[in-house]
Parts: sequence; structure tokens; C-alpha cells
Amino acid sequence: MASKPFTVDLNKPLVFQVGHLGEAYNEWVHQPIISKEGPRFFGNDFLEMLTRTVWWVIPLVWLPVISWLVSVSLSRGLTPSDAASCLAGGIFIWTLLEYTLHRFLFHMETRSYWANTLHYLLHGCHHKHPMDGLRLVFPPAATTILSVPLWIVIRLTSTPAVAPALFGGGLLGYVMYDVTHYYLHHGKPSPGLSQNLKRYHLNHHFRDQSEGFGITSPLWDRAFGTYPTTKSTQKNK
Repeated sequence: MASKPFTVDLNKPLVFQVGHLGEAYNEWVHQPIISKEGPRFFGNDFLEMLTRTVWWVIPLVWLPVISWLVSVSLSRGLTPSDAASCLAGGIFIWTLLEYTLHRFLFHMETRSYWANTLHYLLHGCHHKHPMDGLRLVFPPAATTILSVPLWIVIRLTSTPAVAPALFGGGLLGYVMYDVTHYYLHHGKPSPGLSQNLKRYHLNHHFRDQSEGFGITSPLWDRAFGTYPTTKSTQKNK
């Protein structure tokens, strides 16, 4: 007798349910539920609290860190113009990281229990509940963990004076990404660049998740051939 496919109960904490979907997870997670009220993730209230972050926490936490990093570079002999160049370079590096992480990590296909669970926590929850405003930006603790490899690479490949400012530029690019991402979901952009970015991003959510991986810029989608086709973006107008 064939076993009955697992069904997620949306009235119960979701995180430890989604892994049981197995191969059906990828289809389930890309069928969005449009509601401003997000689901409960954990039964434990403390863990549940850690999954929720208001958007303004991102600049509040990271802009002082970025300023401190630049000041370290200046104290080590970097000129203000060189520090500005490092910040710009870090932002550019972030745009490639933004695209790469989104395309290859956030959208990797998973099947096993723990892979599905981790994917849901990392990005799947955003595709399932795209209007959940408290789970749209990355909690600072998660950002800290994910930024460690970037800091190690920058520290090993640049001078002690350049590394802090370059890393600060990467963090500034991240802050720009997270607040832009929130705005594209919850803001009301006027006609022009911001409206086009919103259309481009919503196409990724609601039409084709295999294209449109940039958030702050379509630069790398154009470079790597994943920019949404004219036909699919026009259907979102």
C-alpha cells in the first residue's frame, strides 16, 4: 500500500515540518501564500523571536560597524580617497556575491529532511511567504556568520590597511541590498528605476524563479544570461 504524501499543516510551526516533504519540497515552497501575516516557525518563543527582524535594524546595526571599519583603515594610513575607493570596490564585490548566493545557494534544489529544513530557513520561507515583512531582511546574527568567509578572503588577499574598508564596502553593499529588497516588496515606487526593479524582482517570485537573481541591480543577470525575458516581465506590468 502506497504511503500518503506528507502535508504541511500551516496552523502549526513550520520549520520542522517542511523537511518531511522530501522531493515535493521544491514545488511546495515555490507556491507562494500572499499574506502580510507570516507563519509560526518554532514552538519555542525564544527561537521564534530570533526569526523576526524589522527592516530598520539592518542599517541601525551595520552602519556603525561600517564606519568603524573605515576608521580602522584610515588609522592604518589609508587616505580618505583610497578609503572611498575601497568602499566602492566592496560594494561591487557584494553585487556579485548577491547574485551568486541567490542563484546557487538560495535556489539550490534540496530533497533530504535537513537540507529542506535549512533551505526553508535560509530562503525558502521568503518564497513561500513573500510578504512576511518580519522575515524579509537577514537577522544580524545570521549575517555575521555568513560574512566570516568574506572577511577571511579579504584579509588574506589585501593589505592590513585596505582590508577593513574593503570589507566595510561589502557590508555597505549588503545593507543597500537588504533595505532595497524590503522596499521592493513593501514600498510603492514611482515610475522609473525603482518601479522597474520591483517589476523585475516580482517576476522572479511569481513567474520564473530560475531567472532574475539580482536584487539591487540586474547587472549580473545580464552578464550571465539570466535576465527575465521581455515576455515574462511584460506580463507583470
